Amino acid sequence: MADKQTADERPAVPLPSDDALMEKIRTRDQAAFSQLLKRHLPAVHRYLTRMTGNAADSDELSQETFLRVWETAGRYQPGRVRFTTWLHRIAHNLYVDAARKRRAGPLPEDLEVEDPDPGPEQRVQMLQQQRDLQRALMALPATQRSALLLCQVQGFSNPEAAVILRTGTRAVESLLARARRNLREQLYPSEQTT
Repeated sequence: MADKQTADERPAVPLPSDDALMEKIRTRDQAAFSQLLKRHLPAVHRYLTRMTGNAADSDELSQETFLRVWETAGRYQPGRVRFTTWLHRIAHNLYVDAARKRRAGPLPEDLEVEDPDPGPEQRVQMLQQQRDLQRALMALPATQRSALLLCQVQGFSNPEAAVILRTGTRAVESLLARARRNLREQLYPSEQTT
């Protein structure tokens, strides 16, 4: 009876890498696609929600992003760029195409609240700050907003964001600097010197 191991004692099975899953998706492995979807959908959806300012548009663009992953799995080249960079490039392209069709939309309805137990006054203040930040983000040019979200929220390096945005690393650094300056000017206008 000493041979029996409990579930807690068994060694953890390593999860397959994104590249390994993509190899399986090329052969139309739906289980691999499902695993990749579960792993990356939240980050893609969060990025697209912040870019569009609209949860419904984000849902649609997220679905289209993963449909493109399924359809174009054979084009992915492991080792050339990270999978997440390639994935966000697809999402970004779809956002740009959608933005060309319809310009800036309404603010998102589902703003996140970080503190689970704030008091009523704190809740109102936090929601107002989130609305102000969302308005300021939506007022940024799309390239600045995208660079800022990719680097600051999604965690991409400047060179990775440059691949996604199809620009140079120095251009991303410039976009980030302008985005931060524009946000400061919008969020703290009284602190700006004239």
